[in-house]
Amino acid sequence: MNSKQLTVDAVLENLQRDTFGYFLHETNPANGLVVDKTAANWPASITATGLALACYPVSVERGFIPRSAAVERTLATLRFFWSSPQGPAPDATGYHGFYYHFLDMQTGRRAWQCGLSTIDSAFLLTGALTAGIYFDADTADEREIRMLGDALYRHADWQWAQNQGPTVTHGWKPESGFLDYRWEGYDEALLLYIVGLGSPSHALPLQSYAAWASTYRWEHCYGQDYLYAGSLFTHQLSHVWIDFRGIQDAFMRDKGIDYFENSRRATLVQQQYAIENPRKFDGYGSHCWGITASEGPGQAMLKVNGIERQYFDYLARGVPYGPDDGTLAPWAVAASLPFAPDVVLPTLDYCIHQAELTEFNSYGFKASFNPSHPGAPGNPYGWWVSQWHFGLNQGPIVLMIENYRSGLLWQLIRNCSYIAAGLRRAGFTGGWLT
Repeated sequence: MNSKQLTVDAVLENLQRDTFGYFLHETNPANGLVVDKTAANWPASITATGLALACYPVSVERGFIPRSAAVERTLATLRFFWSSPQGPAPDATGYHGFYYHFLDMQTGRRAWQCGLSTIDSAFLLTGALTAGIYFDADTADEREIRMLGDALYRHADWQWAQNQGPTVTHGWKPESGFLDYRWEGYDEALLLYIVGLGSPSHALPLQSYAAWASTYRWEHCYGQDYLYAGSLFTHQLSHVWIDFRGIQDAFMRDKGIDYFENSRRATLVQQQYAIENPRKFDGYGSHCWGITASEGPGQAMLKVNGIERQYFDYLARGVPYGPDDGTLAPWAVAASLPFAPDVVLPTLDYCIHQAELTEFNSYGFKASFNPSHPGAPGNPYGWWVSQWHFGLNQGPIVLMIENYRSGLLWQLIRNCSYIAAGLRRAGFTGGWLT
């Protein structure tokens, strides 16, 4: 049947299934590590691996893979991280319960001299907790999943990651120590602080969350009053796991909304920005938007249709202040589905049937595209389209579509006592926390 004749639910399930193929085929079955990007000789990403752990329950519920296969993959992943080398050595896998952002796909050792990443570790650990909640059968394998997920979470030393400051550092390197940057300003670190506050062994102090929230920026943009963060992914990734509907911390109680409503407004800002299109890029409109962290055409200055344009490579693009070079990411549209289905569903339809961004493709959507850039000669689109897939993109498509369809991830995490404790310690009240 032509996809134009399918129901919305069938289209969404097909998109989930095709996107999940990334985790089926771009994972090392021996250790569960998931490649960050489909380019040759690329390392694993611990964020992609954490997202895979969260996607396996969805794949079982939707019949994409048998439960036994999901258990096998999950156990391989958790066993690897539990037994992986921890310590200050420059080729370890992690230190103080945190892990390096990029790991060698085969050995699992640190790749590219990257930093130990607190945010990527938070995504990995939350994926491990998700697995421990979902795989609840009284079998040896599923008991081991629960034990390992719990142990990995308890091992992370969040107080160490503060480096004696009020907020959490971005990470650490064996060659130079803690990174200079700290998690400040609203972004995906919402999940990081909640995960850190809920730890039963090395919890962040209460004042760390207040210190982070004190750096928020409340703004009025394109008709919306909202808590500002430029890239759309910053309004999405924490919501992959946590259902923020009806629960509020002190900041949101003062504003009279919740973080879910804030993400809805951020989505509407994105659409309105594309409609007004202040930089006059090709393609932008009510059904063509989605500016986030993504790959771009590459560093270049080109004159296109008489306009001198500057283009970028992989970058955290954002609105309304930029950077914006005309690059759009359909995965970021899909990840906003629970917040604003009335504007997301028509945009997904456009991406599938008009822009044809699932054509000539293995894993659902193309990662990103730029209708204002001519792309390589002879490409089938006539404008630039990324040739790669990224694990960071694939996971939120599967998971946020599922949250829209069934709320599965949200329901699982509601049953996680650690996350509930972290929310309460951050000052959240109301809704399902009551």
